Amino acid sequence: SACVLCALLFIQIGIIGGSGLDDPDILEGRIEKYVDTPYGKPSDALIVGKIKHVDCVLLARHGRQHTIMPTDINYRANVWALKEEGCTHLLVTTACGSLREEIQPGDIVILDQFIDRTTKRPQTFYDGSPTSPPGVCHIPMAEPFCTKTRQVLLEVARNLGVKIHPKGTVLTIEGPRFSSRAESLMFRLWGADVINMTSVPEVVLAREAGLCYASIAMATDYDCWREHEEAVCVDNVLKTMKENANKAASILLTAIPHISKTDWSQTMKCMKASVQCSIMLPKH
Repeated sequence: SACVLCALLFIQIGIIGGSGLDDPDILEGRIEKYVDTPYGKPSDALIVGKIKHVDCVLLARHGRQHTIMPTDINYRANVWALKEEGCTHLLVTTACGSLREEIQPGDIVILDQFIDRTTKRPQTFYDGSPTSPPGVCHIPMAEPFCTKTRQVLLEVARNLGVKIHPKGTVLTIEGPRFSSRAESLMFRLWGADVINMTSVPEVVLAREAGLCYASIAMATDYDCWREHEEAVCVDNVLKTMKENANKAASILLTAIPHISKTDWSQTMKCMKASVQCSIMLPKH
C-alpha cells in the first residue's frame, strides 16, 4: 500500500553549500568521506551526518577553502557522488546579483527558472564515454526546480518571517568575471531576476539524476546595471553574505525535518519516469 511505500522511502538530503554557506558544524555526528566517481572527484569530502535526526550529506561547492572557480567545479562528480550516497533531495544555496529593483541585497529568492549563458561545462551524465550510462538523455527542463520542495521552503520561510521572493529566474554566466554594464542591462531585458555563476549545470544534472532540487539564492548586490550605484565588488558581496547567511541557514535547517516527514513517493515516481522517457538508447 501507499503507506508501506511511504515508510520504505528513505529520505536523505544532500546540501550543496555555496560561498559562505558550507559550514560543517550544522551536522551532528559527522564523518568525512572522500569518494571518486566515473566523472572524477567531487569538490571536497562528503560530510555525512544528521540535522535534527534527518540524514544529510554536505558538500562545499567550491571546496572548503573556496579554491575552485565556477567553471572548474566538477558538477557531474558532485551530483553523482550525492546520488550514490543515497540522497533523494538536493537543497543548495547560492549567492547572486540582483537584476531587479525590488530584490534588495540581503533578500532571499527561491528560484524557479534559469537562463543559461555558460559555455564550457558538461551538462549531461550521458556523454558516450565508456563509464557513463548508455544512450543520450534529452531531459525536459520546463520546470527545472522541484515544485514540491520549493513549496516546503516557501512555507518555512513565511513561518520564520524571512522576507523572500517566491520565484525568480536566475541567469548563470560562465564567470569568473562579473558582467559588463551592457550585459547586465541586456539580461534585465531578457527577463532574468538574478545572476550567478553556478546554478547551471547543477540543476540540470540533478534532474537527470532524479533528485528533488531546490535552490535558496541570496542577493548580495545589484550587479552593475544601476547607473548611480557602485558596481559589484567582492568585498561588498562577502560583507552582505556574512550579514545575511543566517537567513538561508535558518530556512534550510527548519525545512529539513519538514521534508523528511512528507510523502515523496509520487514525486519520486514521476521524476524517475521522466528520466526514463528522456533516454534514447543506441539501436542494436
